[in-house]
Amino acid sequence: MIDAVATDSSSTPSNEKPRRTRRTRMTGAERRQQLLEIGRTLFAAKGFEGTSVEEIAAKAGVSKPVVYEHFGGKEGLYAVVVDREMRRLLDMVTSSLTAGHPRELCEQATFALLDYIEEYTDGFRILVRDSPIPQSTGSFASLISDIATQVQDILGREFKNRGFDPKLAPLYAQALVGMVALTGQWWLDVRRPKKAEVAAHLVNLAWHGLDGLNQKPRLIGHRKS
Repeated sequence: MIDAVATDSSSTPSNEKPRRTRRTRMTGAERRQQLLEIGRTLFAAKGFEGTSVEEIAAKAGVSKPVVYEHFGGKEGLYAVVVDREMRRLLDMVTSSLTAGHPRELCEQATFALLDYIEEYTDGFRILVRDSPIPQSTGSFASLISDIATQVQDILGREFKNRGFDPKLAPLYAQALVGMVALTGQWWLDVRRPKKAEVAAHLVNLAWHGLDGLNQKPRLIGHRKS
């Protein structure tokens, strides 16, 4: 798509033809990136159903066929946006796990998720929405499961060292990561208390809860199954 050609006649004498100034044309890759950024902003603000191809094209200053040419439609654009955000969050959590002590690893994972929410708010808003279309890239629930897989290896080693059944590590990993993720959704809107304080309280609950675990917990109510 060729951008419009601008004419500059402010300093051109009346008896001369105006000089024509060409704008820099976008490459295909640049146009694709522009559409992704515009789509990401609109999907975060309005959701998938509330966003139209017409609006995406208008914001980009192009015609509708350009959007279809790059992504095959709104569904294709949405899928790419979601896939990028999922990979970004997973990479941030995975790369944060560098410490040796399990408690510090818990802190690092918690901070990574809160950092993502703070730095990529639009992306997180998109991820936590229920996807309106079938996607091969998965969902927020599957992403949380991927992060929990990273955590369960750490928990498995800690459980083994403390005499607990390491086969229970996946269950506790899902519980811990789910706790942080749901708290993150709440913090997304309130932004209080500050990020470090939120992380401290989450880790406090998680760590001291783990520190005082019974090897064979029992129910105290009437229901036993």
